[in-house]
Amino acid sequence: MKAIVTLNAGSSSIKFALYELSADGLRFDAGGKIEEIGTAPRLRARDAKGEVILEHDWPQGDILSHEHLLDDLFAWAATQLGDREIVAIGHRIVHGGTAFAAPRPIDDALLDALADLIPLAPLHQPHNLAAVRALRTLAPHLPQIACFDTAFHHDLPQLATRLPLPRAFHDQGVRRYGFHGLSYEHIAARLRDADPERAGGRVIAAHLGNGASLCAMQEGKSVDTTMGFTALDGLMMGTRSGALDPGVVLHLQTQLGMSAKEVETLLYKKSGLLGVSGASSDMRTLHASGAPEATEAIELFVRQAARQAAALIPALGGLDGVVFTAGIGENDAVIRARICKSLAWTGLALDPDANGANAAVISARESKVLVRVIPTDEEAVIAHHVAGLIKSVGRSVP
Repeated sequence: MKAIVTLNAGSSSIKFALYELSADGLRFDAGGKIEEIGTAPRLRARDAKGEVILEHDWPQGDILSHEHLLDDLFAWAATQLGDREIVAIGHRIVHGGTAFAAPRPIDDALLDALADLIPLAPLHQPHNLAAVRALRTLAPHLPQIACFDTAFHHDLPQLATRLPLPRAFHDQGVRRYGFHGLSYEHIAARLRDADPERAGGRVIAAHLGNGASLCAMQEGKSVDTTMGFTALDGLMMGTRSGALDPGVVLHLQTQLGMSAKEVETLLYKKSGLLGVSGASSDMRTLHASGAPEATEAIELFVRQAARQAAALIPALGGLDGVVFTAGIGENDAVIRARICKSLAWTGLALDPDANGANAAVISARESKVLVRVIPTDEEAVIAHHVAGLIKSVGRSVP
């Protein structure tokens, strides 16, 4: 039996999944995450039934790199494979620039081109590519496939890509790209399955997690989104500032004497929920805190989400549906309720009981806007892209 492995390497985590590949399609076999890389890494893996099949902690693992942890992960995978043979590894690559929109095998030329995009995604791209390089050493015979987070937004309307700068900069690639595309691709597909009529309408998908963004979708395609030139733009996030007055950056450098690197670290790693609360980037911790700073961080997150959702509606010409996804969007009924309350002027009305139960549909019966909760699954999207590419190049699948 053939198998596909998917990897989503972030700044402090590695998500992974194993899929069986047959003539009948894909079947999820196992998956999990290594979290808290750089401090005290911990690995948890579950099988298709949701049962824990592996737990491992590295309490003193603050010096362990992604490469070291991938080595351990592959050692475990070898015991999990049984008679399955890995035929390809699919990677989430955050930034594909203007050139890369379709999944493609990774070779030296592509790896070099993607490395050139690191300044546009400094929090993610280096780790995405580090995983690729590590696996080239661990398993040099295995094909590796890049799946791009920017791809879903590749065909945005021209105006949605343009920044109000001299045209020469746009021609050099200084433009809006959009991110979380693998997540939005999954949401668009699941919405087509669950509600084809709504999927063909005007929908805002809210990917709310440690990284957060919104996407305006019409007929299942991206027409606008809150993230732009980099994954720093748009909503306030766990540790990222989101959109700022550009004058703030100038002030930090010219008046406060901060270097470009110091500003980058501030905006990517010390701002957002963490910066405003002064305590944590985790929404669960902030809910439990009760500190006024934590409350203010939550309220600012909600305010920004509602404000930027409202700003997307003109691109759609109205609003038929809202979909919540990702860690906060899927699990935090309080945040969903507060955002929806701020959007009540659109005709949106929430069903408190359904919302509290994390039901699939959480809008009230009389609501003019249907509100859904759909779990995201970027790994499944990557696996399907890899399987499709394997078949397109004629690899046999028993």
